Amino acid sequence: MQLNIQQAEAFARMPLAYLRQEYPNHIMHVLNGDHDVLSPRAMHPVFYGCYDWHSAVHGYWLLLRCARLYPELPAIADITAIFDEHFTPELMERETEYFRIGGRASFERPYGFGWILALDQELAQSSLPHAAAWRAAMQPLTAEIRRRLLDYLSKLTYPIRVGTHYNTAFALALSLDQARHVQDGELETAIVDAAKRYYGNDTDYPAHYEPGGDEYISGALTEALLMTKVLPASFQAWFDQYLPRIADITQIMQPAHVSDRTDPKIAHLDGLNLSRAWCLKHILRNLHADHPARAAIGAAAERHIAASLDHVVGSHYSGGHWLASFALLALEG
Repeated sequence: MQLNIQQAEAFARMPLAYLRQEYPNHIMHVLNGDHDVLSPRAMHPVFYGCYDWHSAVHGYWLLLRCARLYPELPAIADITAIFDEHFTPELMERETEYFRIGGRASFERPYGFGWILALDQELAQSSLPHAAAWRAAMQPLTAEIRRRLLDYLSKLTYPIRVGTHYNTAFALALSLDQARHVQDGELETAIVDAAKRYYGNDTDYPAHYEPGGDEYISGALTEALLMTKVLPASFQAWFDQYLPRIADITQIMQPAHVSDRTDPKIAHLDGLNLSRAWCLKHILRNLHADHPARAAIGAAAERHIAASLDHVVGSHYSGGHWLASFALLALEG
């Protein structure tokens, strides 16, 4: 199953509505005093919608990605308008200042870091007339996030393998793509070296323990996705040691069951199905044509998409504020 313009338009309409929706809002916020009791928009004048900061970031990413894939997208005028409204030097400086206040070293680390860098890459690739100005406005924030990621990798001794926001591999996969696109050799080297240090010797990963009940990322498959980028020439040899019996691991080859799509944590499992499909497609592209698991991996990717795609557009806000980004990744791949 592949993305089409009708789906891209439907996906884009979701963040176009939610990026201006301030409430309900899940705030991750360190209070340093009474003066820090603020509304989401006062703290984050750009990324205040979509329920939480990182979902707002990848909501904007989705808009740019859809516009780049389909320049004739009907939503283009509305996409331009929402970027013009929010991506100004003044508002982005306020976003950046939030990170400079004491006690916030771990804010959105590393998930939001990865999405900011992915958003910068989409701005760099965009052909929309104002994209260069939007990207320039965001540069202080991009530079701050880049600096923080380099610092984090210098002291993160062990990778975080959970299937939620703290997963190391997911953020590094997004960040590595951006580093290579903008030819940031320092960041690329730091990410590649860290990935090899964290994951290069992994064997027989216990993927049969997945999924966790609130996961939207597969720890096993997201790590493999990252390593397709880190070890392009030797990925298959690494993968065959890492998941040597992948076709037999029912827990990751079959979609997760979502019992309640109005529950914000259980709704994560729709994202898990879609992000697994994205990972499986990348893995498939990096296996030789005669690899014995190719057919099983391809079929699993399609099953995962089929299980959750129909629950994206029109979904409850628990999933609707973020799922379209993961559906786009799954289908575009």
